This record gives sequence, C-alpha cells and structure tokens, in this order.
Amino acid sequence: MKKVTIYTDGACSGNPGPGGWAAVLIYDEHRLELSGFEADTTNNRMELLGPINALKKLKYPCQVDLYSDSAYLVNAFEKKWIDKWVGNGWKNASKKSVENIDLWKEILDLIKIHSVQWIKVKGHSDNPENNRCDELARKEITTHKSLKEEAESSKTD
Repeated sequence: MKKVTIYTDGACSGNPGPGGWAAVLIYDEHRLELSGFEADTTNNRMELLGPINALKKLKYPCQVDLYSDSAYLVNAFEKKWIDKWVGNGWKNASKKSVENIDLWKEILDLIKIHSVQWIKVKGHSDNPENNRCDELARKEITTHKSLKEEAESSKTD
C-alpha cells in the first residue's frame, strides 16, 4: 500500500462566514496543493473539507498520515467520538444532533478505502506544511472577498 502524508487546515472569516480549506499531499517526491472556498460556512466545516478533498484525490487505497491542527477533527477519531456518535444515532453526549453529519459520513466512507492515522499538530507554530495549509485556506477567503468587492464596485460604477 502506498504511503501518503497529508496536511490539512480550514479557516473562516467570521463563524459563520466566508471560509477556505486547504490540503497538501506528499507522496515520495510528488507534492500536490489543494484549496477551496465556500461563501457561507463555519470553521468546523472547513476543517472537515480539507481532509475530504485530499482523500478524494487518492487514486488507490493508501496508508495515510493525516496531520491537522483541528482538535475537532483529530479527537473525533483518536478519542472515538465518532464511534459514540454513530452508536447514538448521530447524537452527541448532550443528546443533540451532531453538526456536519454530511461531512462526517463522507469521511467515514473515505476511510473505508484508506488506512488513516490522525495526527494533531499545533496550529500557527513551527510546522511548515501546516502553516502552508493555513496560508492557502486564508488566501481563498481573501481572493474571494476581493473578487466580490470588485464585482460590487463595478455594479455601482
């Protein structure tokens, strides 16, 4: 099984608000950077879209080390929250519906294909790949804000 290293991050300007997600995939000497934008979203959704889009890019079942600064993401697997949510009919400990069920289900489908080890990294610190993901996610937000401002400004001209 091929071994792939993935770094992911998500960002939001306001919560909810415009958001960006990013991923860096590394396999041997190959490197792929991905990023995307949603106009009205939450930080947690962006933290989940990074790994989803990265795992979807893999063409074959892989052994994946997935690094994220999102405790929400990593703890769901490392602390078995996701198992409890599924066992409780997607209810959390407070008996409320788990947020982002659609994305959690998509991740669960993807990890049936790939063997994923979830690794928590400290955000905004000395991890260059995590910092790159943060930069890419934030760039998505600023780029789309600029495009929106340009479009609105041209309407008033």
